[in-house]
Amino acid sequence: MLHIHPEHIFTEHKNIKKMETQQNNPLHGKTLEAILVTLVDHYGWEQLGYRIDINCFNNDPSIKSSLKFLRKTEWARKKVEDLYVEIIVGK
Repeated sequence: MLHIHPEHIFTEHKNIKKMETQQNNPLHGKTLEAILVTLVDHYGWEQLGYRIDINCFNNDPSIKSSLKFLRKTEWARKKVEDLYVEIIVGK
């Protein structure tokens, strides 16, 4: 006879729910670099700098310098992620 502890069932259920939630998250599996490249391809630097007014988008922008800033600055990274979600969900 197989004995399954109820705690194992609960833990497995939580893991499945977490995976389902992540699959519905448009940011799941996306690197910050991939998100930024998508936004630059979609808007261009000028329009991106207009939508999110930060120096790394407006003054001599590059992927490398922008990533460095965004990795250190949570509020700016959140704005980038939110804009990415807008264009992905809007498709």
